[in-house]
Amino acid sequence: MKLTPTFDFEADAHSSGFHTVCGVDEAGRGPLAGPVVAAAVVLDTEAIPDGLDDSKALSERKRDDLFELIMLHATVSVATSGAALVDQMNIRAASLDAMRRAIVALETPPDLALIDGNACPPELPCQATPIVKGDSRSLSIAAASIVAKVTRDRMMVRVERLYPGYGFAKSKGYPTKAHREQLALAGPCTLHRRTYAPVKAALSNKAKT
Repeated sequence: MKLTPTFDFEADAHSSGFHTVCGVDEAGRGPLAGPVVAAAVVLDTEAIPDGLDDSKALSERKRDDLFELIMLHATVSVATSGAALVDQMNIRAASLDAMRRAIVALETPPDLALIDGNACPPELPCQATPIVKGDSRSLSIAAASIVAKVTRDRMMVRVERLYPGYGFAKSKGYPTKAHREQLALAGPCTLHRRTYAPVKAALSNKAKT
C-alpha cells in the first residue's frame, strides 16, 4: 500500500506548542561520486503546493515544478557534504552532518525538526523527531526530499562539463554501466568517493597499470 504524505505530523506538533516545524531529508547516499545534499523546509501553511510526495515517486518534470513552488512559498535551506567529507566521516555521519547544517542555516530557527529516517543529527539547535519513510508520510519532509534531489541533480549536470566522460549529467553519479566503464578506464576524479568499493577497485587497478 502506497503511503501518502500528510500534514498530520506538523499539525500535531503545532498543537503541542511547536510554532515552527521543518522537514529534513537528504539525497545522494548511494552514488559513487558527488556530494550528499540535505534540505530543511518550513512550509507556509497557507501555500502548501499540491502534489508533494517522496521525490523518488515523482517524474523529473514534476519535481522541477514543485521545486519552484517550494522555493517560492517556503523557507528553505540546503547544505552539502562533498566526497572528501564522506570519505573522512563515512556516508551516514556525513549525511547527518549535512542535515544538521541545513537546519542551523534556516532563516527562521525551527522549534522542531522532522527528520527522514531512524536517526537524528547530533547537536541540533532544536528538538527533533525521526520518521521512518518520512518522505512518504510528512509533507514537510516530502518537500525537503524534492529540494535535496533537484538541487543535487542540477549540481551533477553542471559538473559534467568539468569532468566529461563519466556521464554525470545522466547518471548523477550513480553506478550505471557507462559510469562504471569510464571509472575502470580513466580512474576516479576528485568527485568520486574513494571509500566506496567500486572506486577503491578502480584505484587499485590503476595503480597496477
